[in-house]
Amino acid sequence: MTVAFCGHGDKHYGEDVRKRLHDIVEELIKGAKEFLLGGYGSFDSMAAGVVRKLQQTYPKIRSTLVIPYLDRKYDNLDYYDASIYPPIEKAPKRLAIIKRNEWMVDNSDVVIAYVDHDWGGAARTYAYAVRRKKIIIDFMGV
Repeated sequence: MTVAFCGHGDKHYGEDVRKRLHDIVEELIKGAKEFLLGGYGSFDSMAAGVVRKLQQTYPKIRSTLVIPYLDRKYDNLDYYDASIYPPIEKAPKRLAIIKRNEWMVDNSDVVIAYVDHDWGGAARTYAYAVRRKKIIIDFMGV
C-alpha cells in the first residue's frame, strides 16, 4: 500500500496534530510500505518527520520525495530514502505542483489529509482525491 499526504503549507500544526498523524501513520504501516511526500510547507515537513521517526521502529517503510521541478534544490533530503520526478515534464511550470500532487494521488492507495478551508493547493488536491475515489483519512472534514 502507498500513502500520500495533503495539507496546508502555511499553517502552524501543534503537537496534538503531530501525535495524531504519528498514530495514523503507525496504524497504516500494517499494510503500507511507501509514503509519498511533497516536501513543501509545514504539513509536508511534519509528515516527513513522522515517517522518518517511525522508520526507527519499522525500517522496511520507504519515504519518497516527489519533486515538481528538476531545477531546484530541496531541503531536508535526509528525511527521504529516495526522490522521484513524476512524468509531468510537459506541464507548464505554474502547474507543476498541481500536476505533481495529482500524480501523488493517482499513485497512492490512501491520502492522509489535513484541509481546513476550501481554497488553495491542499484543498484542490483533496478534491482531486475525492474525485478519484481514494481512501482519505481526513483530519478536518471539509
